[in-house]
Amino acid sequence: MHRVHAFGGTYVSRGIELAFQPGLRRYVFIPLLINILLFSVAIYYSFHYLAKGVDAIIAWLPSYLTWIELIIWPLAIITILLVVALTFTSIANLIAAPFNSLLAEQVEIRLTGVPAVDGGIRGVIRDIPRILLREGQKIIYIIPRFIGFGLLLLFLPFIGQLLWFLFGGWIMTIQYADYAFDNHKVPFKTMRQQLWHHSGKSLSFGCIVAVLTSLPIINLLLIPIAVCGATAMWVDHFKTNTEIVLKN
Repeated sequence: MHRVHAFGGTYVSRGIELAFQPGLRRYVFIPLLINILLFSVAIYYSFHYLAKGVDAIIAWLPSYLTWIELIIWPLAIITILLVVALTFTSIANLIAAPFNSLLAEQVEIRLTGVPAVDGGIRGVIRDIPRILLREGQKIIYIIPRFIGFGLLLLFLPFIGQLLWFLFGGWIMTIQYADYAFDNHKVPFKTMRQQLWHHSGKSLSFGCIVAVLTSLPIINLLLIPIAVCGATAMWVDHFKTNTEIVLKN
């Protein structure tokens, strides 16, 4: 029986249920493989150079400030994990975008029982230019905000870290919810407005995804899970309202 959840974060577990159901697993394989390869490389090189960078900073500090190492390491690890989560997730999703769109389509069919119009593999192949253009819109939207919130992270203690975390959650929601919206040709601006109108639900989903993206092993499985969960959230809370908005 299909369940409608009030709390957006619950759709992460809903995504786990959907991603590994018979009939959907074959659509999960390619995004999963892309994610595993890219994240393995990203995590290895990020922590390799992080260790060198932190060691250089500590060596530069005078002896009476070496205690700062206890602060530098946790902050450095949190920062690098979030940066990896945002940048390499964007790269992975750019490469996997057509497969993620197909996965979102199949999840929606599973949940609603309504077949897609001009969907399937042929439809996705035909829409690849539009899908990649949409990914470009996301990147253009993210980059200036990434820089702005990154500066707040560096120069505004505590509040900057909180804003950076919420920004990461918002971007994760936009990234994964957009596949279902885009499958229905919903404009990028309208999609953002609909997500912000339900900001509590959207941010709770995205923040949990952002945290999981920073966890080794779990982050390797996360792209298809997040796509499935965000699509279920679209069906339950956004599909009808968005269709009404577009008609008016």
